[in-house]
Amino acid sequence: MNNIAILASGSGTNTENIIRYFSNHPLIRVTLVATDNPNAYVIERAKTSAVPVVVFSMKELRNGVLLNILKLNNIDLIVLAGFIKLVPEQVVNAFPGRIVNIHPALLPAYGGKGMYGNNVHEAVLANGERESGITIHYVNNRYDEGDIIFQAKCEVNPSDTPDTLAQKVHVLEYQHYPRVIESLLTSLI
Repeated sequence: MNNIAILASGSGTNTENIIRYFSNHPLIRVTLVATDNPNAYVIERAKTSAVPVVVFSMKELRNGVLLNILKLNNIDLIVLAGFIKLVPEQVVNAFPGRIVNIHPALLPAYGGKGMYGNNVHEAVLANGERESGITIHYVNNRYDEGDIIFQAKCEVNPSDTPDTLAQKVHVLEYQHYPRVIESLLTSLI
């Protein structure tokens, strides 16, 4: 069995979608959801799906406590789903090529520290872009600079708002993120 840990900080819609996708998978399961936000709604979504949850502090992220939890749970792939903190070097080094993130734009554009959620969509619209989308990439020691695994595009209309663009991007996330995760893990089996 291949075990996934999802790191999330917010409402958890991508987490819920990933858990649902793998709920009856014969070879892959979501073993753990970890969050740095004790008030994140992702906790409720994980509990509803009977997936164990760990709430950690940033100190525990940096000092290796979370890394030990990941190792104890025999995690094969770490999936970031709305986790906006930089993953410490020791975690990246412990899981080389086994940490992935999804970004709500077509990297390398609109990436980097502070570029998440509506900040990204506002920047895309302010620059008059005609398309946006998602980028699934490996995580390294810098924000949004890991090797790109997959991209999908959506049209940006002049009438779009950050909210309508976010809706288009979410559709792409829900459609593609679980499948890319499955493909990555299947190639490791």
